[in-house]
Amino acid sequence: MRFVRVGGVLGLVLGLALLIGLTVWSGAGLVRAAVAGVGIGIVLVVLVRAATASVAAVGWWVLFPPKERPPLATCLALRFVREGANALLPVGQVGGDVVGARLLTFRGVPGPLATASVVVDVLVLAVTQAVFALIGLLVLLALGVGSGIAWSIAGGLLVAVPALAGFWLVQRRGGHRVLGRLLDRFRGERARRLAATVDRLFADLAALHASRGRMAASAALHLLDWTIGVGEVWVAFAFMGHPVGLAEALVIESLMHAVRGAAFAIPGALGAQEGGLVVLCGLFGIPPDQAMALSLVKRVADLATGVPGLVLWQWMEARQLRVTPRSGAPRG
Repeated sequence: MRFVRVGGVLGLVLGLALLIGLTVWSGAGLVRAAVAGVGIGIVLVVLVRAATASVAAVGWWVLFPPKERPPLATCLALRFVREGANALLPVGQVGGDVVGARLLTFRGVPGPLATASVVVDVLVLAVTQAVFALIGLLVLLALGVGSGIAWSIAGGLLVAVPALAGFWLVQRRGGHRVLGRLLDRFRGERARRLAATVDRLFADLAALHASRGRMAASAALHLLDWTIGVGEVWVAFAFMGHPVGLAEALVIESLMHAVRGAAFAIPGALGAQEGGLVVLCGLFGIPPDQAMALSLVKRVADLATGVPGLVLWQWMEARQLRVTPRSGAPRG
């Protein structure tokens, strides 16, 4: 755990250094002017971000078996918690998913099912993100620009295929067998309870994977939420006075997320997002200062949607602390 914390802090420091360096290189004054030019458009970008998070919440919710689904409002609220923790805290870009699974148990969802739902949701998100990036790559080639960088992107997508396949296999019997063998080395009641929990987790994973209809619905919704995000790029550049077409906005948004995905170990993909946007926007003649401004506007959207999620997380934790002692208090 200490290694993970140190790695997260180191990634945060390096990301901030890269962010500052790119801002200075692009011209801090020009970047500031470009951000100011967006003006009220920032509100629209935040609304687009809220829409993508809301659709993603539905994509998570539909994975649950109908009789065991939590209220949609619960998944909606916890989706913003997940987004906020992943974007704003030095926990990489997956810590929020762990938090989301934990908070789901506060709403009466069994721990194994809560964990399984988040694990499968992350898998569906990753697969649809790869599909979205592939669509962006094909549009880039159709536009006839960036043929050189297209090969690098294609190589990255090819590398992602075995990684996604491995993530899928771990959720199937392969992961269950490995954990089972590890737990067989231990004895005692605690080990038996842990083994039973692991068995239940993989049973829930198998049940979620077995429902092809719910998996397909989740994938369609997540692909929709990635696509809605194109509006952030289109709106921001329109208000900057440098409008781009939907095709260009699609390329920038989809491949930016591919860069963020590759930099998953860096909190908030700090620096990686900015560098990726400078390169991608440059393909369409957009100057670095406006690319950096787009990234900063996206960071504002991170804050606007993420901070309420973090506040909700702390409120839920505090409420649980108040409830737990009472429920476990000795009876007279």
